[in-house]
Amino acid sequence: MSPLAISLVMGVVAAIANIVGGLIVYARPWRKTFLAYFIALGSGFMLATAITEMIPESLRLAPLRAPALILAGYFVVHIFEHAWPAHFHFGEETHADQFVNPRVAYTALGGLLVHTFFGGVAIASGFLVSTWLGTVILGATLLHNVPEGFTMASIMSAAGKARSKGMAAVLALGVSRLLGVVAMAAAYRHVNIGLSLSAGVTLYVAASDLIPEVSKMPGLRLALTLAAGIFLVVLLRMAFFAYAAP
Repeated sequence: MSPLAISLVMGVVAAIANIVGGLIVYARPWRKTFLAYFIALGSGFMLATAITEMIPESLRLAPLRAPALILAGYFVVHIFEHAWPAHFHFGEETHADQFVNPRVAYTALGGLLVHTFFGGVAIASGFLVSTWLGTVILGATLLHNVPEGFTMASIMSAAGKARSKGMAAVLALGVSRLLGVVAMAAAYRHVNIGLSLSAGVTLYVAASDLIPEVSKMPGLRLALTLAAGIFLVVLLRMAFFAYAAP
């Protein structure tokens, strides 16, 4: 299979992870700590992926343009999120009183759609560069997607929306990610730009959206879970290159 075909297949897998997260919400009531461990593991994995894999590869492909593009990716999401009248962070969806206004649910959906679109760009960019990079970016995406689907469905539920609308919002996240894959496929000659921008977005989501939520909850276990996410990237790198070695 070509890198772009693999990216599309993996984009569908990532969308399924979103749906699983949404279905979990409607299965039974959940405590915030359940989501917190997913966020901690995913944020550590995403942070390590951005800093140790995506950013170095971006600098290799475009040493002069990459730093500016990485910053642009970071601040595009930052500005977009804070331009909405009702900004949110992951974890707040468990407080129903903060999401009683239906408009808030849709603005939150808009913010997440930006994240998922660039997630698709990141997956496609990674596989266009190398199998290893695509694999580790996909791993970061999958660890992030179950909490992402959980978050979106919880927001819609707290805003009084029916289950069908909540799952439709979760499905929209998957579609947005596939659109990101297709967009990168159409602009595959500019993979250096796509990877640099998505590196900045990944860094923002990990460092500015997810890790602050982990820090709000005391306890050594969450800190160790975040560290495990970081260490998992190192282990996967060692295992991948040991397997790939002749």
